Amino acid sequence: MTGFVARECPLRSVAGARYLVCGLRSLLRYLHVSAVVPVSLVGAVPCVAARRRKLPRALEPAVVAQLLASCDRRRTVGRRDHAILLLLSRLGLRVGEVAALQLDDVDWRAGEMLIRGKGDRHERLPLPPDVGEAVVSYLRRRGRQQSRTLFVRVNAPRGGLSARGVCAVVHDACVRSGIPPAGAHRLRHTAATRMLRAGASLPEIAEVLRHRRLETTTIYASVDRAALRELALPWPGGQS
Repeated sequence: MTGFVARECPLRSVAGARYLVCGLRSLLRYLHVSAVVPVSLVGAVPCVAARRRKLPRALEPAVVAQLLASCDRRRTVGRRDHAILLLLSRLGLRVGEVAALQLDDVDWRAGEMLIRGKGDRHERLPLPPDVGEAVVSYLRRRGRQQSRTLFVRVNAPRGGLSARGVCAVVHDACVRSGIPPAGAHRLRHTAATRMLRAGASLPEIAEVLRHRRLETTTIYASVDRAALRELALPWPGGQS
């Protein structure tokens, strides 16, 4: 049994290996229930080791400042891109959430923004003053349009900016800044890391990022090197 799994699993992807092991356990469970085999052999099937999760890679504050500074706010597209980059890096929004924003989602009196998240979840987040000012600056130049989408394309065909378009905003900012291309999701990691370094707790970060499970947020604890140094045990024998 173990030899079969050890021979077949390396020939498959992690998902394929897990599918194989799951099917094998189901077969052995059926054979035992059907009295084909006298004892259950499910426990003899080894588990497939999970891949180690990659640590979130945040952008340094200086790099984020470069991305923001690359936006030419004398132009409408520059003001739009500047507002989008702030939403990604300050509030940690997903690209789909930025693309889904509507004009009516911004409550200027309450200083809040309605976010349409994953799983059709609707949640409200505070709108920081600098982000709100960037959005207002863009809207003043955007002009009247039929689309109620907050961020729209500046070139034909007119209409709301797609999630792919939001990714293109980040990519183009990287090109203008002369830094290695970074995915839009890294700005979400950047927002979480910035909050952690500012002293926010993991539950607070989970609330801003709208994680359903706190376990999803705990991965950011691994990037807080200052806190981890306090937990590290001294090296036996002192420093060399």
